Amino acid sequence: MPYRTETDVSRRTYLKLTGGATAVGLSGIAGCLGDDSTTITPGTAPGFPPFEMREDGELVGFDVDLLEAVVDETEYELGEWATFEFDSLIPALTQNEEIDVIAAAMTITADRRETIAFSDPYWESDQAILVREGGDFQPSAWEDFDGARVGAQSGTTGADQVQSNLVDPGVIAEDDYSSYDSYVFAVEDLENENVDAVVIDNPVAETFAANRNVTIAFIEETGEEFGFGLRQGESEFQSALNDGLATVREDGTYEEITNTWFGQE
Repeated sequence: MPYRTETDVSRRTYLKLTGGATAVGLSGIAGCLGDDSTTITPGTAPGFPPFEMREDGELVGFDVDLLEAVVDETEYELGEWATFEFDSLIPALTQNEEIDVIAAAMTITADRRETIAFSDPYWESDQAILVREGGDFQPSAWEDFDGARVGAQSGTTGADQVQSNLVDPGVIAEDDYSSYDSYVFAVEDLENENVDAVVIDNPVAETFAANRNVTIAFIEETGEEFGFGLRQGESEFQSALNDGLATVREDGTYEEITNTWFGQE
């Protein structure tokens, strides 16, 4: 069985959003996929509910439960979770080898594939535009953003959408774009009227909208797919993750975890 030094919170119902998670990697953790060890160190970036966040000080979420279930179907064991800022996860995996797998709602992209490998996809998502509920700014398309202040989390595909649809075409000035280490901080700034909109993955936007004074203005259909990230060249580990993912889909575990965190299949 995989073990965790975090309190076991598999399949707990999400009760509330919690922010301010310190996105600092656990120092001194070596990569564990050596010839004599099957223990793997997972890494994530809290502050992205319901995929990964802290609830009463514990690391919880869809990605946490899913990776635990997937690894449980393999010959590997899950070690202690390491937490980072989102854009520090790939360096932690490839440069410092502090972690062995990324479970952080990471979109599979061609650019990322140049640096890391991915498991098979486990989730599909589009991008959502969050605005203040009842606020004056209620856009229905990118062209409505003239003069608006927009936020996104650094290193995410939401940030890519801001750059390609707003900054590069000159719809907004570079100074009107704010980059954040965590979407929790971005949504707090939205509520406090420091930005007018936040671009974020749709399922996370829905979670914030259900718990904060924000709403989804419109959806940008991007057809993104999330996958677990791992180092290139680790084909046995990659195959094990893919086989484990297939197993949890077939035996109903994936549906159970999905229902826990999203209330739907």
